[in-house]
Amino acid sequence: MKPFYRKALMTLTAVGIGMGAAAEAWSAESLDDVMKRRSLTQKDVLAAAKTYVPTGKRDEFIAFSSGGQSGQVIVYGIPSMRILKYVAVFTPEPWQGYGYDDESKAVLAQGRVDGKDILFGDTHHPAISETNGVYDGQYLFINDKNNPRIAVVDLHDFETKQIVVNPIMKSEHGGAFVSPNTDWVIEAAQYAAPFRGSGYVPLSQFNEKYRGAVTYWKFDRKKGRINEAESFSIEMPPYSQDLSDFGKGPSDGWSFTNSFCSERYVGGIERGRPPFEAGCSQKDTDFLHVVNWKKAHELVKAGKATKINGHNVLTMDVSAKEGILFLIPEPKSPHGVDVSPDGKFLIVSGKLDTHASVYSFDKIQKLIAAKDFAGKDPYGLPILDLKKSLHLQLSVGLGPLHTQYDSKPCVVYTSIYVDSLVTKWNYCEGKILDKLPVHYNIGHLMTMEGDSVEPQGKYLVSLNKLAIDRFNPVGPLHPQNHQLIDISGDKMQLLYDMPVPLGEPHYAVAIRADRLKPGVRYKSGTNSRTNARSKYRTRPGREKVERKDGVVHVYGTAIRSHLTPEIIEVVEGETVSVHITNLERAEDETHGFAISGTNVNLSLEPGKTASSTFVADKAGVYPYYCTEFCSALHLEMQGYLLVKPKGYKEVSAKFSEGQAYTEADYKKQVENNVATQGVINSVVAFITARNFKDFPIVVALVEDATDQLGFAAESKKKSEDFAVKKDWQNATLWGQQWFQYQVKTADLGLRAKTHLEENGAKVVEKKK
Repeated sequence: MKPFYRKALMTLTAVGIGMGAAAEAWSAESLDDVMKRRSLTQKDVLAAAKTYVPTGKRDEFIAFSSGGQSGQVIVYGIPSMRILKYVAVFTPEPWQGYGYDDESKAVLAQGRVDGKDILFGDTHHPAISETNGVYDGQYLFINDKNNPRIAVVDLHDFETKQIVVNPIMKSEHGGAFVSPNTDWVIEAAQYAAPFRGSGYVPLSQFNEKYRGAVTYWKFDRKKGRINEAESFSIEMPPYSQDLSDFGKGPSDGWSFTNSFCSERYVGGIERGRPPFEAGCSQKDTDFLHVVNWKKAHELVKAGKATKINGHNVLTMDVSAKEGILFLIPEPKSPHGVDVSPDGKFLIVSGKLDTHASVYSFDKIQKLIAAKDFAGKDPYGLPILDLKKSLHLQLSVGLGPLHTQYDSKPCVVYTSIYVDSLVTKWNYCEGKILDKLPVHYNIGHLMTMEGDSVEPQGKYLVSLNKLAIDRFNPVGPLHPQNHQLIDISGDKMQLLYDMPVPLGEPHYAVAIRADRLKPGVRYKSGTNSRTNARSKYRTRPGREKVERKDGVVHVYGTAIRSHLTPEIIEVVEGETVSVHITNLERAEDETHGFAISGTNVNLSLEPGKTASSTFVADKAGVYPYYCTEFCSALHLEMQGYLLVKPKGYKEVSAKFSEGQAYTEADYKKQVENNVATQGVINSVVAFITARNFKDFPIVVALVEDATDQLGFAAESKKKSEDFAVKKDWQNATLWGQQWFQYQVKTADLGLRAKTHLEENGAKVVEKKK
C-alpha cells in the first residue's frame, strides 16, 4: 500500500476508535445523570426535547424577523430557534458583499432619498407573498420606518432585488402587508407631515397642511418587482396612521389601517406645552381607517387622482365624495389590526386599554350601505358608530397590542405589553382560554402562518422588548428575547428563550419550510440582483484584462483553489473594475474576493458574477485572496494587484524559483496521480451503477466533478508536453495542478457517494 493511502487509512481508523470511545462514554451516562448534574426538571427536559432538531435534520418552519435598526432581516428555524441567515436589505453587510459589489450598490442606490445615500434602515414588518391567501414562499417584503421605503426580497436566493422610496411620505410604520394574491402591498404613513417636496411648513399649520397617507404599491408577480407607475396613494387626515391589513374572502377588496394621536396634538416641552404623550392619549378612542381600495384603484384609472411628485394621490375630498374611506372609533393608542382567516372579523387592541375589539365586517358593510353614519370628522370623512360595528369586546389584559390566529377555529393569541402576558382567547364567543407570562414586555407575537387564510398552529413566538435577567450580561445593551411557546394543547407551554443580538426586531412571520424552494446555485454568470446573465460573465480560459472607455476591466474567475488572473497590473490613477465569476456548481462552494487597502469585497456563490469598481489611487503592491474558506488549499487562493507609478519603466528580470524539480520528482508526481485516478474511477463506478439521476444534489455534484476532471485533463496535457521538452520544473508543477483537480473531483465524488448511501440509492441493472 502506498504511504499516502496507508497514512489516510490509519487516520480514519483512529477516528473510528475515537468515535467508539465517545459512544461508550455517551451510553455510560443516563438521562437521569444529566438531569441531576445540570439541575434539570422533567419539564425542562420535555421542553428541550420539543425544540431539539438532531444533527442532519431540519426545522419544520422558517421565521423571518425584522432586524430593526440593523436594516436587515433575521432568518431562523422553528422549533430549533437556530439563526440561519441575515438578509441584507437597507444597510451594507460585508459577509454577503452587500453594498460592496457594484450590483448590490445599484440596489441600495434605488433607496436614495433626495439624492442622498441612506445606509441606515429601521425594518419593522416583513410579509411573505401569498397565492389565494396562502403563503407561497416566493417573495418577502419589508419596510423601513425611518425613511419610508419598501424592499423586495426574492426567496429563490434570499437576496434583496428592489428598494422603492415613497414619493410623498416622510415616515411610515404600517408596511408591509400584502393582498391575498400579492398584487398589492400596503405602506401606511406614521407621523403626519407635509408631503415630500412641500418644503418648510410651520407646526401652526398642522391641521391644514400636515397629512397622513396609505400607499398601495402595485406588484408585478412575473417580474418580481414593484411597478411604481401603477401604484397610488390615498391622502389621510393628520392622524398618525399605524399598521394595516388586507381583507380576505368576503372582505377582499377592502383594507384596514388603524391610527393613534387622532387628537392631532403637537407637543413642545421647550415651548412650555405638555409633551406629545400627554396630548396624543387624551381621548378614549382613535380611528380605524376602512378603505375600499379596489374602488379607489378604479378611480385612479378613471383619472380622479392628483399628481404629487409624479405619483397618483386620491385626495380626501375625492375619498369623501366617492365613498372609499370610512372611519370607525377604536380603543385609544391601538397598534395593529388583524383580519381573521375567513375575512369576516377584524381584531384591534388599544395599548392604553384592556380590551380587544372584534369588528364585524358584515356589520360595517351594512352601515356603509345604509349610510348609517354617526357623523363626520373635521375633514368630511364619514364616521361609523363603534357599538354598531362591533361583534364583541373582551378584556384581555393591560396593554394589549397584537393578535395572531391559531389553526383552531375562533382561537387567537394577543400580546399584553404591560402585564407581560400572552392571552389565548375565543373571539367568536368572547371567552378567555389561557394566559402565559413572558419575559418581558412583549410587543408583537407570531403564530405559524398566522396572517394567512390557513394558520398552522403548533408554535407561537413572543417577541419581547426586554430580556433583563434571561441571559448572561453583555454590557448595558441587552439582546432582545424571542420566546418559543407550544400552543398545540389547551394550555400554552414556554419552551425556549432565544437572544436576538441584532437591531430591535419588531415583527416576524413564519412559513412552513416545505413551501420554500430556494436555489442552491445560479446559472453560470448570473447577476444575482437582476436575475439575468451578467454582461461581465467569464468562462474558464476566457479570463482577460482590457482597457475600455478609461476603465481597466478585469474579467476573472474563481474555482477551488485559484483565482484567475493571479496577477493584475494597472497604473496609478486608473479606474479598475474587477468582474469575478464563480465557476463552481457544487452546493455551498462559495468564494470571496477582497483586495488589501481597498473596499473591494465580493461574495461569490456558485455561478454568480459580481463586480467591484475602484480607483487605484496609490502605487504599491496589494495582495488579494479568497475570503471564504473553500478547500484545503484555500490559503493558496491568492494573487497580487500591482499598481505601478505613473511613468514607471519595466526592469527585465528573471523569476527565481523557490524549489527546483527533477525528472524523479515528475515521475513520483505522475505515479501519485495515476493512483488517485484509480480511486476516482472506483467512486465513479459506484455512482453510475446506481440511480444517481434521481438525486438532484448528486446530479449537481457529478456535474461539478466532471468539470473538475476536465480541468485535470487540461493540466495533465500541459504536464506531459513539458515533460517531452524535459522541462521538469513546469512538468512537475503542472502535474501537481493535475493532482489538485483530481482531489477536487474525488472530494465531490465521495460526497455524492455518501449521499447515495445515506439516502437508499438502488443499484441499476445494466441493459443487455
